[in-house]
Amino acid sequence: MAFLNPQTTKPIDGSIPSAIVPKKKATVFNTFKRDYQLWLMILPAIIVIIIFNYIPMYGIQLAFREYDFTKGLTGGEWVGLKYFKQFIDSFMFADLMTNTVVISLATIILGFPAPIILALIINQVVWKKWKKTIQTTVYLPHFISMVVMVGLLNVLLSPNSGVVGHIASSLGFDVNLLASEKAFVPVYVLSDIWQHAGWNSIIYLAALASVDPELYDSAKIDGASRWQTIRYVDLPAIVPTMIILFILSMGNILNTGFEKIFLMQNPLNLPVSEVIATYVYKIGIISNQFSYSAAIGLFNTLINFAFLLAMNYIAKRFSNISLW
Repeated sequence: MAFLNPQTTKPIDGSIPSAIVPKKKATVFNTFKRDYQLWLMILPAIIVIIIFNYIPMYGIQLAFREYDFTKGLTGGEWVGLKYFKQFIDSFMFADLMTNTVVISLATIILGFPAPIILALIINQVVWKKWKKTIQTTVYLPHFISMVVMVGLLNVLLSPNSGVVGHIASSLGFDVNLLASEKAFVPVYVLSDIWQHAGWNSIIYLAALASVDPELYDSAKIDGASRWQTIRYVDLPAIVPTMIILFILSMGNILNTGFEKIFLMQNPLNLPVSEVIATYVYKIGIISNQFSYSAAIGLFNTLINFAFLLAMNYIAKRFSNISLW
């Protein structure tokens, strides 16, 4: 046994105590060696991300070139920021940005709290069989194809044969929600909430499942009501999850659902339904303006990335919770 010198905190016999032996500095190789099983598990996902997300970034240079079929991806003339300036100066820029931001913000403002509220309600259900039935019921709409979903909207909201159309006609109103500029955003957002709120609530239910049952017992002993239990036990447990998901949602603020919006578009609602995603498709695929569409898509991505960085910084500054 080594005795420490009280003045130097070193052993009298010259040996080094195990408590103060410096640890080896962690290196990338040591990390891989220690956790190689975990790395092997996620290796397929890493490969898929590299193939489908990083390798295609090679095509970003199209946004800075005059694309020519005969010269390939790298053979076109370098034009710099020409197409970015063309997009910003175009007469469609203001309308596209307005429509995209309005639809995205409406989806976040109304759609983000929906799965949280649903998860809190489901978590309060005591009877397990009834709880599973509710969960299964609210999950099912997520698996409906987007084409089928828009088809359901057309059937339900049709002014001639739809349920809503018949009800409106019986009340003396003549409305066509699918062709109305004012009704497009509410129809899109509310149907999106109905379709995805149940599925998005899964992660919040998982967070609530990790809450210590003793906290609920303590709340009951203290005479807490259900609302007080939700406020002081459930909500603090899911706040970190809420912040992370909100940061990720802000990183997609200019990414609206292309398929659904494109399928819901018609000549009557086009002034409010034309967004960046549908415009890029029409310019790039239909009009064959590949460089111009690539520039618009890159512009959209950079704006999203800026929002992601800003929201991550704000969350880290005020809550000490962030993605990195």
